[in-house]
Amino acid sequence: MIQFTGYELLWLFFIYSFAGWVLETVVATLLHRKFSNRGLVNGPLCILYGVGAVAMTVGLQELTGIWLFLFASLYAAVTEFTAGKLIEKIYRKRWWDYSKSRWNLDGYICMPVSLAKGALGYVVVRYANRWFFVLLAMLPQLVIHIVLLVLIGCLVVDVLASYLLVTGKSRHPEKWLEANNTIDRFRIRLGNRIVGSIEKRMTKAYPKRSTVEKEAKDRTVFAEGCDFYKVVMLFFVGAFLGDITETIFCRVTAGVWMSRSSVVWGPFSIVWGLAIAMVTALLYKYKDRSDTFLFWTGTFLGGAYEYLCSVFTEIVFGKVFWDYSKIPFNLGGRINLLYCFFWGIAAVTWFKVLYPRISGLIEKIPVAAGKIATWALILFMCCNVIMSCMALIRYDEREKGIEATEAWQIYVDEHYDDAKMQRIYPNAKGV
Repeated sequence: MIQFTGYELLWLFFIYSFAGWVLETVVATLLHRKFSNRGLVNGPLCILYGVGAVAMTVGLQELTGIWLFLFASLYAAVTEFTAGKLIEKIYRKRWWDYSKSRWNLDGYICMPVSLAKGALGYVVVRYANRWFFVLLAMLPQLVIHIVLLVLIGCLVVDVLASYLLVTGKSRHPEKWLEANNTIDRFRIRLGNRIVGSIEKRMTKAYPKRSTVEKEAKDRTVFAEGCDFYKVVMLFFVGAFLGDITETIFCRVTAGVWMSRSSVVWGPFSIVWGLAIAMVTALLYKYKDRSDTFLFWTGTFLGGAYEYLCSVFTEIVFGKVFWDYSKIPFNLGGRINLLYCFFWGIAAVTWFKVLYPRISGLIEKIPVAAGKIATWALILFMCCNVIMSCMALIRYDEREKGIEATEAWQIYVDEHYDDAKMQRIYPNAKGV
């Protein structure tokens, strides 16, 4: 298992974002028989490619052959689908549409494009990363860090400018003049030119861009539909129910009661909580689809999600929290076919049975009390996750013989010794 540094991952993000922009631009230019700039932001970057490449690099480095291709295709589809939903949620726009392509899902993704990006992901993980790391190693580290900081700064400015443009907040510069009459006229004219240039490019880049109407909501109802507060509440419900479900499952199958919690405070499974929150946010629009659709969608998404969680926890905490090596049809001990089917069954059960009832109960909470409770729970879980990370880091350090020298290390050793950590994480083992 290769542990990448933050600098390396950031460089991969920018490299593949630029490569994706070049690829998209070339393809679009050939199709339209004229130059066509691509990318959501104004700069020569397709952020979606960078995010997808980093996720594949970290999560799929152990896979080879057909498994690498299939999971890369799945990750590409999930990344593109998630990005499409987020863009529609934030900007009320759709930047691409595959509705006319075969085997598409609501126009956000389609099988041919996902398979093509899966093939690219295969090349990235198996070959391209190696070449880029060799190239970076040949350059002075100071230069690499300076250039990276400049790129990050430019991207931040670019994202903000694109957001203001797309949301319409920069289309009326005269309002800036009314609010800030001290602004120089030259700067206003320059700003108008910049905005006009960006808008012209964005229009050419995404001629199929369409506006999504915002749904009217009843402000007297707490967390109506699938808004931020609903998703947060569902995270906690899913984290609690997931912990209870796994605890009972272990009792039935192994004959023992054992903790299945992801954190040191309370019976909460972060893996389950995030799974419930994300699947609800992504598939809310399709909750009334057939059981078959929900089952297979849950099976594939659940498998990919569990695999990524396994890789993440191993890299960050140096621990393996579950191992399916002894179960047939497993993949590196991280996932297995039976539990992937379980994710599919869970998706059907969630949307068809549990979600309508739980959602109805959440919406009965008074608006003011619900918002206060939501933010209180967020604060609690943030502190819980931080303390759990500190405890797991020290758990791994003690196993390696590293003595406690800092105040936080001493505190953790006093309150979360090996015996207590073994009770909380009975299946955790060193890599």
